[in-house]
Amino acid sequence: MIKVLFVCLGNICRSPLAEAIFDHKIKSIGIEDHFKSDSAGTSDYHIGELPDERTINCAKKYNIPINHRGRQVNRTDFRDFDYILAMDENNLKNLNAIKDRYGFEGKEIHLIRNFVPSGAGLSVPDPYYGGEDGFEEIYHILNEAVDHFLSKIQERHQLYA
Repeated sequence: MIKVLFVCLGNICRSPLAEAIFDHKIKSIGIEDHFKSDSAGTSDYHIGELPDERTINCAKKYNIPINHRGRQVNRTDFRDFDYILAMDENNLKNLNAIKDRYGFEGKEIHLIRNFVPSGAGLSVPDPYYGGEDGFEEIYHILNEAVDHFLSKIQERHQLYA
């Protein structure tokens, strides 16, 4: 089982949408039995909350089921997940600090957009303080990033429907 964790700040906008897009894609190509996915936030701002209403609306617009409650990343995530994908540089910095504190030296943490050839080093913008258009923008960014990530993972693990 390949385990993937998507991480943003509060776990109510970007990371639950990335998780939902990923789950939708693996199910649509029939490889969902090979994966477990989840999402988390580096902060404790929204523990137990549903995703932001704008996240839910955006997912619905694209017929993507989203079912998540906010949670904070914890040290067991570094043991349990094979791939940890951060939405931005601050998330990456926070994850690396946790990783170093608990001695998970070999654990790879990636910016999700690094899987997109034209997106290397770029962050997924946080739409929280903006309007609906910001959620639309991150949907397209995440949809492309998840496609590239999934392609790389399918190749690496030889998973094809």
